[in-house]
Amino acid sequence: MIKESYQQAHVKIYHGYGHKNNLVIYGHVLEGKPVSQSKFTDNVFTNIIHLIRLFFVNPIPNVRVQLIWENQQIFTTTESDGFFKFEWQSFNSVPAGWHPIIVHIVDNEGLIVKTGEGKLFVPHATQYGFISDIDDTVLVSHSATTGKKLRVLFTKNPRSRKTFSDVVKFYNLLALSHTNPETLNPFFYVSSSEWNLYDDLNEFFKFNELPKGAFLLNQIKKWYQLFKTGSTKHQGKLIRVKRIFDAFPKQQFVLLGDNSQKDPEIYVALANKYPNKVVAIYIRNISPEKEGFATNILATLEDKTIETCLFKHTDEAILHAKSIRLIV
Repeated sequence: MIKESYQQAHVKIYHGYGHKNNLVIYGHVLEGKPVSQSKFTDNVFTNIIHLIRLFFVNPIPNVRVQLIWENQQIFTTTESDGFFKFEWQSFNSVPAGWHPIIVHIVDNEGLIVKTGEGKLFVPHATQYGFISDIDDTVLVSHSATTGKKLRVLFTKNPRSRKTFSDVVKFYNLLALSHTNPETLNPFFYVSSSEWNLYDDLNEFFKFNELPKGAFLLNQIKKWYQLFKTGSTKHQGKLIRVKRIFDAFPKQQFVLLGDNSQKDPEIYVALANKYPNKVVAIYIRNISPEKEGFATNILATLEDKTIETCLFKHTDEAILHAKSIRLIV
């Protein structure tokens, strides 16, 4: 790639996470200017055009990128889909909170050509961490019905998309569980949605005042794969949750998902392999025809001290969380 072509690229950085001994940040190098949505409208045509633009991406492989973290400089190269990952240890103690991150594109001479800025999340030491699915767990998505899923995705914007009733209340209660507003419990949002939708998801969570957290999404897709959005093998989601477990070896987690796809199987597999890491599993019963299957899967938990709740309405989950003193 010649130096001039770097000028047509931009560095996209996603919220990272970790602690002093294990910090992780993800991103992409993509051609062209980033797609932004400064106005939110009910105009269907406008929303369709915005979504299509998110998938008209051209990732740039084999680009050398440099991470600046305090007095550390770390280098890596983008993969075939423009994706990069930095995983490192900090020389210095890292206080809890959100920290700025800078990633540069550097040319063959080591000169900085483009710069991207992002944030890294270091959680406070709290009793619980929460790992949540997004589609049909928090965000009404109709994942099990392709036509409905695509209609909502194409015609709505991040501010007109709907949450499930009381889910904002539930998640904010969980964020405050056994802690205080200054040291909120950490949230990690693991989804089959692609990195293309990262900014829209961030806007949706911010607009609805859901707990801020780190997103771990699915491999970026191009325009001709748009109709396959949200489809991924469950193994990828399992690996992403495992990475969170590995990053926080002393933390216990609550897992939240739904039964429209593979969450019950994934969460039970993780709980059986890491019983000391999982306190409770919450599954939204979005697919009544799969209710029996989800019930049977949850019954295969080997550690019967792990709490489970299969619920249709969020207030049922809130009552259960209060009954086990997950919410106080």
